[in-house]
Amino acid sequence: MDLQDQLKNLFPDHKEEKTEAVKPAENQIWMQEAPIICKYEKRKGKPITILEGYTGADADFKKLAKELKTKLSVGGSFKDDAIIIQGDYRDKIMTILKDKGFKVKRVGG
Repeated sequence: MDLQDQLKNLFPDHKEEKTEAVKPAENQIWMQEAPIICKYEKRKGKPITILEGYTGADADFKKLAKELKTKLSVGGSFKDDAIIIQGDYRDKIMTILKDKGFKVKRVGG
């Protein structure tokens, strides 16, 4: 006798409702109308690429940051609603984001 049968014996009047949990797609990220700004800076003499202008949830932007860092095999962080990637990877980041369906605008050279 399994747990379900035991529960039915204890609570015969209980009606079981079958609800299907709707799982959001893991790779589904909020798409926006305004372009994401991809700019290049040097901090302490080292090049970095900064992505700004995402209007969705912070959790989605963090997922995007993690995906970019793993695809490019580089370090980076998520601070102040911006993704900071170590190194100058503007071209590669822009192609990855365009393949995902984002609009990207290059700023700073």
